[in-house]
Amino acid sequence: MKKTLFIFLAIFTTISAVNLRNVSSDAETKEMKHSSALNDAGKKHNRLIHEKSPYLLQHADNPVDWYAWGPEAFEKARKENKPIFLSIGYSTCHWCHVMAHESFEDPEVARLMNEVFICIKVDREERPDIDNIYMRVCQMMTGSGGWPLTIVMTPDKKPFYAGTYIPKKSYGRIGMLDLVPRIKELWNIQHADIQKSANLITASLGQFSHDPSEARLDASTLKAAYELLARRFSEQHGGFSTSPKFPSPQNLLFLLRYWKSTDDGNALRMVVKTLHSMRKGGIYDHIGYGFHRYSTDPEWLVPHFEKMLYDQALLAISYTEAFQATGKNEYKKTVEEIFDYVFRVLQNPEGGFYSSEDADSEGVEGKYYVWTKSEIDQVLDPSAAEYSHLIFGITEEGNFEDQGSHQAIGSSILHLTEDSLKTFDDARFEKIRQQLFEARSRRVRPHLDDKILMDWNGLMAAALAKASFALNEPRYAVKAEETVRFIWDKMRSSGQFFHRYREGEPAVPANLNDYAFLTWGLIELYESTFKEEYLDKALELSRILMTHFWDEKQGGFYLTSHNSEEILTRTKEIYDGAIPSGNSVTAYNFWRLSELVEDSSWKEKGDQIARFFSKQIKESPLNYAQFMIGFDFAVDPKRVVLKGDLQKESARSFLDALKGKFLPDLTVLLDEANGNHATGAYLCRSRTCSPPVNDPQKMLDLLESANLKD
Repeated sequence: MKKTLFIFLAIFTTISAVNLRNVSSDAETKEMKHSSALNDAGKKHNRLIHEKSPYLLQHADNPVDWYAWGPEAFEKARKENKPIFLSIGYSTCHWCHVMAHESFEDPEVARLMNEVFICIKVDREERPDIDNIYMRVCQMMTGSGGWPLTIVMTPDKKPFYAGTYIPKKSYGRIGMLDLVPRIKELWNIQHADIQKSANLITASLGQFSHDPSEARLDASTLKAAYELLARRFSEQHGGFSTSPKFPSPQNLLFLLRYWKSTDDGNALRMVVKTLHSMRKGGIYDHIGYGFHRYSTDPEWLVPHFEKMLYDQALLAISYTEAFQATGKNEYKKTVEEIFDYVFRVLQNPEGGFYSSEDADSEGVEGKYYVWTKSEIDQVLDPSAAEYSHLIFGITEEGNFEDQGSHQAIGSSILHLTEDSLKTFDDARFEKIRQQLFEARSRRVRPHLDDKILMDWNGLMAAALAKASFALNEPRYAVKAEETVRFIWDKMRSSGQFFHRYREGEPAVPANLNDYAFLTWGLIELYESTFKEEYLDKALELSRILMTHFWDEKQGGFYLTSHNSEEILTRTKEIYDGAIPSGNSVTAYNFWRLSELVEDSSWKEKGDQIARFFSKQIKESPLNYAQFMIGFDFAVDPKRVVLKGDLQKESARSFLDALKGKFLPDLTVLLDEANGNHATGAYLCRSRTCSPPVNDPQKMLDLLESANLKD
């Protein structure tokens, strides 16, 4: 099969992923068209004008005759015997914008596309099921992937060409003006070869190798993952890669657990170094707070300026747990600032949170965030300006090279230097930050993607609930409760949950990640508030997963339910990328639920997930950090049962003693059934409980002595 595939792909010029930041483009000088521009008088709109997705709406005035994904497009392709050009992206994707300006807004390219293809636009955040399948295709055919994702396929959805960003003209990689006529020619004269290749590619998607008998997971798997991370760790700047450099919160959360269970100080050191480096780097927005998506350099200085809701959630969890582990106020402050940004910018007034902010404003990536020395000097008085130059490393030359971005000469990305931190003045810094914040707020803001996604909101609910408990901040739990209520009230109908909500409309049936991430949030909410309703809801969602997503023959969860639209194949994913996989999170949820409700059947289901994916995990444990987090819990779970009335100070003292501690393998239950109980706590391990203790410190001593894994 591989030989046939490679022979056919050689007909094309393979489009391989490169560091797109180094690709220059005349189109980047054009002004960004935000969704608001769709109302401009005189615009001619295509079918996408009727969609809700902000990404699709951005393309509603393209001369390309776009269709949304649906039967109308495929029927037309079959009727006219045309291949389908599938373009997948999202509204805050910088290189999606570049390709749109260069090609999709260009009459010459659009004419060719309309002549040769039926063209379909998909928002990958709205339809992760479609994106998941065709991204696999791209990675299989080219060895890499990314967005915009470009697929050419037959009318029956079978792909035969894949790539990412494609320029208008060829230069080192094939451009649209050459690619489209070439595909037209091949479609006409080598149609049988195209169909054969498409069939082979599609067949290979369904192949999955697993043999649980060959790959038993145990504590050695955790050690192997730790050793791989230690080898990849950057001693100078933290993190686990060079560039691009992603925060990878799951790696940090796993390392914290490994440190706690083994007392290996190196694991904690790697976490501390990475979190500190990110916090002072340009990947963090020091003026308006929140983290950008990733760094394009090894030093965390030059970010890709998008801000994603899921990054804020996962990093808030990371800094929360690091605060519990170390007591460093820097981490607590970072959590508070992340939430400040989320509440101020991403919060929907009805409840729930928007998806993301763009990297670009006025057609230029990062323009909203960077400063020249003269701009700083115009806002601040001389003394404050001089201090800001010091703490932010501001120079006349700047630190943000042009690289085709058309930034003002001498632009700087604000970051904190190690030298400046030695004499850091919090009060003085905050006054300067406020002045720069007010000045920056008068700039043109990046585009806001205001759709609400069930899975990402589930992650934010988990982050808020965990922080509420750890930081002893009840208002965060209230926000998490509002998020859950919004999803239950606005994104559910007749028992069916929906993945996306925008402008009063829930749409797209919920997928595995939606149920898994919200269940995670509900479990955290129960342990933060001890309200039984959240545990009941977590069980309800878990039962839905077992009924509609579980593979009864082999095990594991499909991304889509058994009654969802059939695309090419139902996929099962365990890989933990920028967003953790639904199978990893669900295994963790089930292992925790087993402890919380004392029902071993949930543990067995979690174990089945682990067995099904064990061969993959054993071969490359570093790719499954979120799974490792759950598996660490499953190796030696512990449970504390608090007895007493939380209205009484004596009972609250037990809870307060737990709040400031990092106890990742612990679940906490509250027994208020009998108000006459003496206040106390039981520690349970392996279904065996210790005698009750009536002193919070004795409870902590018991937990500490039980901590190290045998």
